[in-house]
Amino acid sequence: MTTPSIPADDPAPEPPERPGDNQCCQSGCEPCIFDLYAEDMQAWRDDFRAWEVRQASRKAAG
Repeated sequence: MTTPSIPADDPAPEPPERPGDNQCCQSGCEPCIFDLYAEDMQAWRDDFRAWEVRQASRKAAG
């Protein structure tokens, strides 16, 4: 089993931009813009953890 190569240019993922409070219409729509933001934040956290693992692997490989 081979380990996928890590590209030399592997910047940290950027977190999603939080919607402004005035961007929510307050009508209870489903999904709310803040629900979508929460999903995007979770995806970013997962991506960031994976990035941290890649960085640790790169440092360990020296």
